[in-house]
Amino acid sequence: MRRVIIFGNSGSGKSTLAKQLCESEGLAHLDLDTLAWQPMGDDQAPLRMPLHNSKQELERFIAEKDSWVIEGCYIDLVALVSDRATELIFMDLDVDKCIANARSRPWEPHKYESKDAQDANLVMLLEWISQYYHREDEFSHLSHNAFFGRYTGKKTRLIENV
Repeated sequence: MRRVIIFGNSGSGKSTLAKQLCESEGLAHLDLDTLAWQPMGDDQAPLRMPLHNSKQELERFIAEKDSWVIEGCYIDLVALVSDRATELIFMDLDVDKCIANARSRPWEPHKYESKDAQDANLVMLLEWISQYYHREDEFSHLSHNAFFGRYTGKKTRLIENV
């Protein structure tokens, strides 16, 4: 039984690594983006899902799956299930590498209705990525690094994509 949590900045390669692990080992995959945000209309700013709602979805996923990969940038969500992980992977790539990855990412149909809709969000995403070392929220390098330091189980810090 392998239960992996992958976290890091947007564009660090979390989803790519998660998909590789899932395909090679038959693990279930949960992208935290799918349960972290409320559905929104065309002219609405994104709003986080209430934490208790996201937690319910996380708990449901874990109850239904024996082996899994959970990935995202949300330390508040990751912390809810880290005690059930067998391993933690911190994608700690520098911002320039994350930006390059974001520019070349394929369409993510589970997040965007079209490649054009995804590309329309790119400027905002690149700005978000570039602020990683300056923010102090649950999405920041500060928060990710502190969480990684506190975790006492098996853990890996990657500074390059694999």
